[in-house]
Amino acid sequence: MLDAAITEFSETGFSDTSMDAIAARAAISKPMLYLYYGSKDELFTACITRESGRFIEAMSTGFDPDMRQREQARVLVREFLRYVHEHAQSWRVLYRVASGTAGFAGAVTGARAQITEMITDLIRRGTTVEGASDVDFELTAVALVGAAEAVADRVSEGDVSIDAATDLLLGITWRGLKGVGTHVADGVPAADGD
Repeated sequence: MLDAAITEFSETGFSDTSMDAIAARAAISKPMLYLYYGSKDELFTACITRESGRFIEAMSTGFDPDMRQREQARVLVREFLRYVHEHAQSWRVLYRVASGTAGFAGAVTGARAQITEMITDLIRRGTTVEGASDVDFELTAVALVGAAEAVADRVSEGDVSIDAATDLLLGITWRGLKGVGTHVADGVPAADGD
């Protein structure tokens, strides 16, 4: 049922997906679908919960705090993009449908926060700039996660290969990491609001 729902939601969005279409795709009756999931909202929540969990598990599997930073970054980016490529419908439901549907965006925000926390820790451990702050690390991670999501969306559509996307994101990452905390290291304090 959840697989059928993911397919329908990814193809037609939340509003335009009917329980009839999901039941037909799952080859069950509509009353049976309602027996397990009392409403479309409940079914969509179950889809988001399952797919977010799978996504976080895939990312956590690739996270090894003992790896060198650059090697770890490559593994995480590659795993992230591989997951998106292999689960394109799930990605579309999480990134496009849930993020843009009032009442469901919070579930996606939680998964994004977990990934951002992992990346923040990776940046913190690998940055040697004196005086870099937790805010520097976190904002850099937020920027990297945002860029990765945008590139992953293109991967999910088959517009770019996993290898090309990995190289692109790592290039951006390493150039960007050189600037983490430099406003402090150069003796120039950050302006209010920065």
